[in-house]
Amino acid sequence: MSSEPMARHRIPVIDRMMDVLALLEKRNNGASIRELVDHLGLPRTTVYRILNTLHFHDVVRRTPDGAYRLGPRLLALAARTLPDAEDYDLAALSRPHLEALAEKTGEGCKVSILDGSAVLVVAAVQGTREYALTVVPGQHQPLHAGAASKMLIAHVPKEELDALLGEGDLVRYSAKTLTDRKRLAAELARIRREGWSEDRGEYSPSILAFAAPIRDRSGKVVAALSVPFLQGSSPEHMEVIRVAVIAVAGAIAADLPPAQPMVRSVSRAAVRPARV
Repeated sequence: MSSEPMARHRIPVIDRMMDVLALLEKRNNGASIRELVDHLGLPRTTVYRILNTLHFHDVVRRTPDGAYRLGPRLLALAARTLPDAEDYDLAALSRPHLEALAEKTGEGCKVSILDGSAVLVVAAVQGTREYALTVVPGQHQPLHAGAASKMLIAHVPKEELDALLGEGDLVRYSAKTLTDRKRLAAELARIRREGWSEDRGEYSPSILAFAAPIRDRSGKVVAALSVPFLQGSSPEHMEVIRVAVIAVAGAIAADLPPAQPMVRSVSRAAVRPARV
């Protein structure tokens, strides 16, 4: 179908709604109605009605200062974009495990999935330690920097990964970011071999992390469990985190339901006895 017939069958108000969501996606602190009107060039009444409807469905949330931000309903939708995951809610299924992990390590923890050319946090639980890092669901993180990100892209086929990373230089977020593609490839091979990944301050110099894969019943990596923590943690505490992350990722994977078998209809002709 050419683009012209497709355009005739689009719904303008949904196009405008997607414009609103796209702008909110870029604003970590949200945006006011006035900012949305000014940036999108839409009538104020149109923006208000769109936001009011999205708010009713929990797709956006209104902050006390009047700004609008993306809401938690999007996390449930994102969790169901996983391959073969239409029969379970990854965020809800993971939460009890995340709470137990946060209690054991004292650190915040999160579950992330691939979301196009970025990594999306779909579930998170805050830590109990005084200096535990804050983890927030809905955050997008780069593909090549961070423990969870490297764990996820380590299991993406090379051709697909090359397309996701693009042809330009990889962005450097800190002195530890792996921007050399050969070094990144070697790191991803190590991750596949050892079954866990480590952030050595690649996204933020003062933040380290460990991650482990969450696999479905077929063995495919569908998500990553990770625990970020501040640089300067003792080696003993770091090892507790690493071991716990691996164990809890396995526990989450064990709770994933098996894929539903595909049922094929069989014609009468196919089961008719052969003549002899």
